[in-house]
Amino acid sequence: MTELWLVRHGQTDWNLANIVQGHSDIPLNDTGLTQARELAEKLSGTHFDALYCSDLLRARQTADILAESLNLEVVIEPRIREIRQGVWEGYSIPEILLMFPEEFRRKNENPLVPAAEGAESVAEVVRRMVGVANELRERHMGQRLLLVTHGFAIAALTCVARQIPIQEVAQYIPDNGTPVVINMPEALLVPEF
Repeated sequence: MTELWLVRHGQTDWNLANIVQGHSDIPLNDTGLTQARELAEKLSGTHFDALYCSDLLRARQTADILAESLNLEVVIEPRIREIRQGVWEGYSIPEILLMFPEEFRRKNENPLVPAAEGAESVAEVVRRMVGVANELRERHMGQRLLLVTHGFAIAALTCVARQIPIQEVAQYIPDNGTPVVINMPEALLVPEF
């Protein structure tokens, strides 16, 4: 069985202001750097066989701190990026409500549909996250891996692995700097959308 420890990057100023980040490349703030250092300390007694990381700066900064503490090399994996939020990126939820009220309403009614122009669908995130998880399971059979990634990406994979309806994905976004463990005794199946 392969064990995936999925870690959401540390806090950014945009997290603090509730601004949609998506693929925007935002650095960690001081709190985020502290969260990464505290997590490194908590994980210091745990053995990991490899560390994979999203290519976005906030994840890379978190991964670099963990890698130094755990004596691991960071392997960049762009497919574990956050969900792309299109034209909503850079705006807070209140701003999105004012600027895109109809799209926001549609998104709330059906979270599986990308509401913002240029956004990625939940199904697309699920497919790429499941694909990466299955590849890593094959490559690292019986090992424990650390993946530094993003809230929605983690939530999507969590729902699939635990057979939770994907419509509930937003409820499974972890806090910044928090790990979620997924055991993979077998390959994951992409649910029907």
